[in-house]
Amino acid sequence: QVQLVESGGGLVQAGGSLRLSCAASGSIFSINAMGWYRQAPGNQRELVAAITSGRSINYGDSVKGRFTISRDNAKNTVLLEMNSLKPEDTAVYYCNADLQYIDYGIKYGMDYWGKGTLVTVSS
Repeated sequence: QVQLVESGGGLVQAGGSLRLSCAASGSIFSINAMGWYRQAPGNQRELVAAITSGRSINYGDSVKGRFTISRDNAKNTVLLEMNSLKPEDTAVYYCNADLQYIDYGIKYGMDYWGKGTLVTVSS
């Protein structure tokens, strides 16, 4: 009933920039928080940035000052502006949404994940 679709990954040189976008669609009632996580080979999935509906923001320590998260509540989208990229930022980036959706008139709460988009930063 709900889909998260990411876009914007790719290959960039160190010091460059990329923008990731994630759009949530379906029978969405409300979205509490949206965010980005990443997972590099051999590593656990880690928080990159998250933003609540009230625009309270939390960043992972390794991206503070370089990445900026923003959200359009009306469009159910979240953006991640990534600047001053480093090779260690290379990972699959996953969109996440903590939301409520409607199914046959009943409201459910669930944590949704996108399929991921690969970001590769070359040195």
